[in-house]
Amino acid sequence: MKYSTLALLFCFLVFSHWAFAQKINFPDAGAAWQEQSASSLDMDETIVREAVAFAEANEYKESKDLRQAILKGFQHEPYHKILGPTKRRGGPAGMILKNGFVVASWGDTKRVDMTFSVTKSFLSTTAAIALQDGLIGSVDDTVAQYVWDGTFDGKHNSAITWKHLLQQNSDWSGELWGGKDWADRPPREGDIDDWKNRELRAPGSVFEYNDVRVNVLAYSLTNVLRKPLPQVLKERVMNPIGASTTWRWYGYDNSWFTLDGLQVQSVSGGGHSGGGMFISTEDMARFGLLFMNGGKWKENQVIAPQWIDELRQSSTPNPNYGYMWWLNADGPRQWEGVPQHVYYAAGFGGNFIIVDDQEKMVIVVRWLEPSQIGEFVKKVYTAL
Repeated sequence: MKYSTLALLFCFLVFSHWAFAQKINFPDAGAAWQEQSASSLDMDETIVREAVAFAEANEYKESKDLRQAILKGFQHEPYHKILGPTKRRGGPAGMILKNGFVVASWGDTKRVDMTFSVTKSFLSTTAAIALQDGLIGSVDDTVAQYVWDGTFDGKHNSAITWKHLLQQNSDWSGELWGGKDWADRPPREGDIDDWKNRELRAPGSVFEYNDVRVNVLAYSLTNVLRKPLPQVLKERVMNPIGASTTWRWYGYDNSWFTLDGLQVQSVSGGGHSGGGMFISTEDMARFGLLFMNGGKWKENQVIAPQWIDELRQSSTPNPNYGYMWWLNADGPRQWEGVPQHVYYAAGFGGNFIIVDDQEKMVIVVRWLEPSQIGEFVKKVYTAL
């Protein structure tokens, strides 16, 4: 009898630990994040501390004056200039979440900073909303069916689909807000005439990271959703997940156009020329937690789970890129020692939101020297 009682107690304790380990914590709006020790969530606390120390010791080496860092980082681009707001950055910051509980944090996690191309993953989420609402029938539809103002005229541009824009393999050709597609991240070799007169590639065949084309997607989605994208994101995503009111999403000084008789700003998909998303580490963590949980926040299905599955599919020309999220699949950008199912948003200066739905983990990193991100994430996974 005594043995049976002890066995039942042991089983109860094991089940309680398992049930606690499966529970996902979703902080309410304005509420402090709940913390748990790493060991209570089956992580090695010593190794977690070592990973945090590594992040703090490997701060992004360029100027905290991000205007200067941007101009230096993109000085090889012809005609490059700052067109939108910038902000002096803070120091290294980050959060490691397991099951929605904070197992480690460092730096000022409430500070609002630029997040550069992490913005692209927020942008692709507004495309998900347009699809959920039936405003876009399919990602395989040509954008010219929806945006008929000349942006997608011509044999080449008229063949571009929403999927091509989301996967950055459209090779859209043209100019938007003063930015020329060929002048954005051009090859290091050759001259301007070569870049201008390059052969256009069939949409879907060649990956090219290009902010002008990303901004074409933002402009096109604004036309379809018929609202400024920050308003769509706030109403449909950021409010439902309890984000703060401190984040901002900017475009350029000249990226205004008339929509339904009103002047609307088309936002940018990054901070390469200023603008983009300005956001805190904690709000980035909420966004990552939403995706980690299949687009569901508590009982509210904010983003369709089908979209979460689809955005993680490798594009044909780039196995490490989906719908404006990077994928840790086999390929040149794979992080060694990190599971292949991991995916992440990444931005200039070492800004990352890393999502793992199998281990129920979200990692947010700010201002880590970009060359060290693989080593940092590997250290975190060693703690599991």
